[in-house]
Amino acid sequence: MPTGGEVLVVGLRELGVEVAFGLPGVHNLAAWKGFPDSGVRLVGVRHEQTAGYAADGYARATGRLGVALTTTGPGASNIVTAVGEAWSCHSPLLVIATDIPTTARIPGAFRGVLHETTDQASFFRPVTKAQVRVERVEDLHDVVVSAGRLAMVHPRRPVYVEIPTDLLSASVPVPRPQLPPAPTHGLRPDQHAFPQPFARPLVWAGGGATASGAGRLVEDLCVRLGAPLLTSYGGRGLLPPDHPHLVPLPPHVREAGDLWDAADLVVVIGSDLDGMNTQGFRQPRPPWVVTVDLNRPVNLEPDVHLPLDAVAGLSVLLEQLPAVPRTPWFTRPAGRELYAGPETAFLDAFESGLTDDTVVVADMCIPGYWYAGFGRVARPRGLAYPVGWGTLGFGFPAGLGAALSGRPAVSLVGDGGFLFACGDLATAAQEQLPLTTVLVDDGGYGMLAYDFIKHGDTALGCDLEPPDFVALARAFRIAAREVSVAELGSAVAQGIASGKPSLLVVKAAYTPPPNTSPRWYRAGP
Repeated sequence: MPTGGEVLVVGLRELGVEVAFGLPGVHNLAAWKGFPDSGVRLVGVRHEQTAGYAADGYARATGRLGVALTTTGPGASNIVTAVGEAWSCHSPLLVIATDIPTTARIPGAFRGVLHETTDQASFFRPVTKAQVRVERVEDLHDVVVSAGRLAMVHPRRPVYVEIPTDLLSASVPVPRPQLPPAPTHGLRPDQHAFPQPFARPLVWAGGGATASGAGRLVEDLCVRLGAPLLTSYGGRGLLPPDHPHLVPLPPHVREAGDLWDAADLVVVIGSDLDGMNTQGFRQPRPPWVVTVDLNRPVNLEPDVHLPLDAVAGLSVLLEQLPAVPRTPWFTRPAGRELYAGPETAFLDAFESGLTDDTVVVADMCIPGYWYAGFGRVARPRGLAYPVGWGTLGFGFPAGLGAALSGRPAVSLVGDGGFLFACGDLATAAQEQLPLTTVLVDDGGYGMLAYDFIKHGDTALGCDLEPPDFVALARAFRIAAREVSVAELGSAVAQGIASGKPSLLVVKAAYTPPPNTSPRWYRAGP
């Protein structure tokens, strides 16, 4: 009979999992024994937080389930930050952690068993959709499959599964495949979404539209309404960069915000309208608001809410509109050329080396802010950005997961955030992950220094003594070199074409863009 660890992997295969990320520990070794010849590639990382970020990056780039495995106690707690970022950005993750053996556990008592925590699942309660503990080895397969499917049900978010270590080595009968639940359909609203004609409609789309694969329906809605499209960070790439209905600017700049302010109808599709995308919830309420999301929004009370995923909700809306294009009421604003300078010159050079299907994983750093707000994202899931929690250090480890998506992957990071997980250069090298990392070294935490200086203060704690990043990468046997901005495009193209890990270092300091909070125009002087 197979062991619980082998049955765990059978469950992952049943979920269609092809890649998982993890770090072995004394309590989860029986699970690792189940992976050889299973068809699931298990990528060993150097820190549990990297396992969570990599699974998140994979999920964002593919739309598939990301899987992260960790051991008990400190191994589990190390991954919580990455899970929180995935939760905030609606990434479907299956997080599997071990617990101490059932034979060593005394309910309600702490005994000092190796890695013991009295309530390990409580680490994950604020940042997961559900927490499930396997109590019997006979239930292990079904629990894993059910949890993975739950993570993939909209609204998607991480699910935590806890397995006592002795269950992984216990024998269990061969499990029967678990049938997926019958699909459910959202209710159609009784109220007509457009009870009156509107002169200036606007569409706002976010990560829920991306997760549902609703790009063509979003385009159809914009064309039929004659409406401009604003997107949150999660909605980048729903329309191609030069589409006449796409506003080629983030909603944080006045030229885009003026369109919101002028609209007499706003249709919000799959977006929380969170603080980072709305300049701290300062956007005025339009006269009429229609929302499409499985969850009722909390940041803007709608006049009509469709409790459906984006594809189903847009289908309802489109049935209520004439099937002919409407003349746009707006003039499409210029794009990032409005902010011509060294920062946009960097973006031009950077993008010249990308392919249309590249996934750019941007960190919370000044170059990442510029690309997230002003980059030309050609396709859905072309940008992964940690806007949910704002977790500095996301870019490089999440890029490791995106590199296994089947699409070219590039991480855009700063010197400070990169050092959070630079040890996983070893993972990139050992697994030969096709990730090109562009590291912009400004000698410290440039964004934080800007915050100090903007308020007339002296920057404290922001200067960093950098290592020789090129030598560091080469020590891990990864191709690395310092390049100028003029050389950047060709270097990025070469890195992508190599199909191997590489690091490109650009020494430059840039001013933060207007989509960062110190420069929000709605925040006042």
